[in-house]
Amino acid sequence: STLIKCVAGTHTPDSGETLFEGKPVTIHSPKEASRLGIEVVYQDLALCDNLDVVQNMYLGREIRDFLFRLKEPAMEQRSVETLKGLRVTTIKSIRQTVATLSGGQRRRIELARILFSDAETLLLDEPTNHLDADSITWLRNFLADFSGGIVVISHDVDLLEQVVNKVLHLDANRAEVDVYNMGWKRYLEQRETDERRRKRERANAVKKAEQLTDQANKMRAKATKATAAQGMLKRAEK
Repeated sequence: STLIKCVAGTHTPDSGETLFEGKPVTIHSPKEASRLGIEVVYQDLALCDNLDVVQNMYLGREIRDFLFRLKEPAMEQRSVETLKGLRVTTIKSIRQTVATLSGGQRRRIELARILFSDAETLLLDEPTNHLDADSITWLRNFLADFSGGIVVISHDVDLLEQVVNKVLHLDANRAEVDVYNMGWKRYLEQRETDERRRKRERANAVKKAEQLTDQANKMRAKATKATAAQGMLKRAEK
């Protein structure tokens, strides 16, 4: 969640850099991310409960005429068309407040909202939260057909299997990021293979260190070999 918020401009990272289309950029706010074609669906529903469906979908990007008056009919028409395209058919009125909607309906409203911006990249943090079974199936199909880029953090294995074609594994023990250019099932198989290999490598390294330490301790007893013994101990520590 913190990583998503750093990329989206909600948080400022302590170090490192962000590359967009190969060029370094600094994103200070979600609005700046939106200008780059990046939109976010947060883990917690990010809608204004006191506003209606249309107002939420156009929040921050309202359509206005040359006198700066809201073009309500245009916003309503496009809202209806977009919701219909997303197969959102259970909402009684686009003018009802989102506080009256179910979790699944609200999640679809969020997705409809980001589609208005023609986003090329979606950052999704646990997108299946608050969704019922039918809504989750709908979301999987929607993301599978999405033509842009998707970065998803999820515990929904079925979603990952249907949508993902690259996995980034954050290894806290090695403080490294492993990149797997493959689907979820192949990633699990490959990662298991990699873990077995690393376990063997660690075991061999420990065994070699023990041998060097033992040999150094034997040599340290002899004054003529004390320097060599110290060198072996340093190698063993590495």
